[in-house]
Amino acid sequence: MSQSAYRTHHATDVTEDLVGQRVKLSGWVDRRRDHGGVAFIDLRDSSGLVQAVIYDEEMARPLRSEYVIELEGEVRLRPEGNENDHLATGKIEIVADKIDVLAKSDALPFQVSTALENESENKLPGEDVRLKYRYLDLRRPSMQKNLKLRSDMAKAARNELDKLGFTEVETPTMIKSTPEGARDFVVPARLVPGSWYALPQSPQLLKQLLMVSGVERYYQLARCYRDEDFRADRQPEFTQLDMEMAFVDQEDVIAIAEQVIKAVWGAAGYDVQLPLPRITWQEAMDKYGSDKPDLRFGNPLIELTDYFKDTPFRVFQAPYVGAVLFKGGAATPRRQFDAWQDWARQRGAKGLAYVVFGENGELKGPVAKNLSEEERNGLREAVGAEEGDAVFFAAGARESAQTLLGAVRVELADRAGLLKPDDFAFTWVVDFPLFKRTDDPDDDDVAVGHSQWTSMHHPFTMPSKDWIDTFDKDPEHAMSDSYDIVCNGNEIGGGSVRIHRDDIQDRVLDVLGIGEDEANDKFGFLLEAFKYGAPPHAGLAFGWDRVAAILAGADSIRDVIAFPKAGGGRDPLTGAPAPISAEQRAETGVDYDPDEDED
Repeated sequence: MSQSAYRTHHATDVTEDLVGQRVKLSGWVDRRRDHGGVAFIDLRDSSGLVQAVIYDEEMARPLRSEYVIELEGEVRLRPEGNENDHLATGKIEIVADKIDVLAKSDALPFQVSTALENESENKLPGEDVRLKYRYLDLRRPSMQKNLKLRSDMAKAARNELDKLGFTEVETPTMIKSTPEGARDFVVPARLVPGSWYALPQSPQLLKQLLMVSGVERYYQLARCYRDEDFRADRQPEFTQLDMEMAFVDQEDVIAIAEQVIKAVWGAAGYDVQLPLPRITWQEAMDKYGSDKPDLRFGNPLIELTDYFKDTPFRVFQAPYVGAVLFKGGAATPRRQFDAWQDWARQRGAKGLAYVVFGENGELKGPVAKNLSEEERNGLREAVGAEEGDAVFFAAGARESAQTLLGAVRVELADRAGLLKPDDFAFTWVVDFPLFKRTDDPDDDDVAVGHSQWTSMHHPFTMPSKDWIDTFDKDPEHAMSDSYDIVCNGNEIGGGSVRIHRDDIQDRVLDVLGIGEDEANDKFGFLLEAFKYGAPPHAGLAFGWDRVAAILAGADSIRDVIAFPKAGGGRDPLTGAPAPISAEQRAETGVDYDPDEDED
């Protein structure tokens, strides 16, 4: 690492090769230990730790944890038996003969020592405290590691995309509001009272304009903003690696995205074998109850709709009946099965039916007595269970019942310790529906012009080749040319082939119930641009925070963002959002009333 006025070396540069040489280092006092007239300190900088020995009591006396110091001394080998094999610099130490305190530290609200972080008794405070003192939280080695990982990821992606002929282009973060999906964050335009900018939810329309502009391969690490109700692992501002390409189809985009994945995972020390597997959206829902299936383990859903087609049990007289196997579940206490009911209700279900396969083929549980003798006798074979297993059921509308069972499947795996963070299971999910219902098919609103359909992805998604001519005649079954990339049960990226023909775009908008005036108001500039020669194009965006969290093995994306928001979009560090003064408010024009000008 480079030298400066404050150092000749960083901590981990000090190795056995420097024994006998004089060095100067600067950093924080990570920990201090006193041993009968001799003091030891661990000096921490951005590279790691090195031990210094101080024989001068007067020199050592002022030093406290997190003081910023500059020290000089001679490098020597540690005495035999005192080596630390867990430390990169564990074979040497510095005999310090000069120390300057560059800055003192008050008593800390919580400890950030490297040594304490690795000890089980170290208890971090609640997340609000960590976020309020984020500058201290970021001193912890695990947080430093996460930030370095994120930097390495960006470097790897840029290098790979550069090799693939991409151009990095920055798109504006103050645009026109085009309400679609989540709410926009809006910014008052002081010089145009009563008018507003919006912060982009994604660069979607702008990157498509770049394709019309002749920038055939674009990317950026884009900042995006969504003013949505706060959920546990969402942020009001987030980052995505955004890509768009002209003269490509789905296969081209998938191949390029896989190269980026290999490079990014490689930067974290993992080798990803290509090509990645694929699964259709329908297969993902049928087998795993999720359009982002976790494939680190098996245990697929079992469809029993036909098995129970003549059932006397009213609950199973439904459009779909499915099950998921609970290996060894017969040993589960009744109170735990009751807790599963609460778990299901928290997810909007009425409950979670189950049976237990006891000894000698005995079938137990609340559901068992409601089944016919034939159903009871054949159930164990139908679900592939063994003595001592249990099985959970869901019945009702196909997609909602499958989603519940998919959540059960993952919860069972988590409780069994099968979700290992450094075991990466990728899959592409392809062949998505083009549209999804927004209301009941018999809803009277249709008669007054309200559409029953919304886009599965967004209104600019191209129908699949087989549906180009007929998607608007049968929107319920129409398929799209779109794709998501999933890792460990998380959607880490998604995209589609875009519509570049105005006749197809008009038909899609018609299905969505978006008339010409509304379309021109929301995104007329894009539709206008398409009149001047738009090439076939497609793209994909990676959720960069999620990718970083997966690679870091972090429980939350907040652990891989330098300064994240807390619940409700609050920032405990700066106090944002906060009121503004009356003078600022007047200056922004947020209270501008156009009717007053008419008066």
